[in-house]
Amino acid sequence: MANAFLFFKTYISAGEKKVIVEIGSLDVNGSIREVAPKGAKYIGLDFAEGKGVDIILDDPYTLPFEESSIDVCVSSSVFEHSEMFWLLFLEILRILKPNGLFYLNAPSNGNFHRYPVDCWRFYPDSGKALVTWAKRNNYSPGMLESFVSNQIDIWNDFVAVFVKEDVHAIEYPNRILQRKTDFYNGIVQNSPEILNLSIFSEDQKKLIVIKQIIDKEIKIQ
Repeated sequence: MANAFLFFKTYISAGEKKVIVEIGSLDVNGSIREVAPKGAKYIGLDFAEGKGVDIILDDPYTLPFEESSIDVCVSSSVFEHSEMFWLLFLEILRILKPNGLFYLNAPSNGNFHRYPVDCWRFYPDSGKALVTWAKRNNYSPGMLESFVSNQIDIWNDFVAVFVKEDVHAIEYPNRILQRKTDFYNGIVQNSPEILNLSIFSEDQKKLIVIKQIIDKEIKIQ
């Protein structure tokens, strides 16, 4: 929710009448619709009827919109459950306008949780890999930024922001990472530096600290 709020605040100006499509909009533990800009037309897609769902999908890889018709697409905690998320990524690019944005939030770790399946976790270079895949399929997207959020409960979320056609990246000069500090392995377009680089996940860091404490106790004994 916090990451989505920062995305909307960073990339959509107040008062803009954007059409926002959310993939996986069923309100289970809250909905990012709650932090979307006021005045936007918000359309929620999912496979089941329920709170937050405006359109029920029959095919997970076919979105019911015309080509180049949507301003913004958002997806949170969905791609790990998509058996072939790379196909869904291409379908998202298809429906976006040339300067359209895609906000992706998916876990880097966490419990096995079927809904109805649980297939994937995402790492710092996942966004770049999706761009490479799209280019092989005649699209030209750009990844504006990505990062892994600090852990909440057991979860670290991978976040990436894409623009459908990279030539329109200039229209979006601001980045979430200009104001966010609780992250690691941040990547910003056109920058070779990885921000807050860490080769260890937070789970691994905790295990290292625990091991150090145990080793110290053993030496004392």
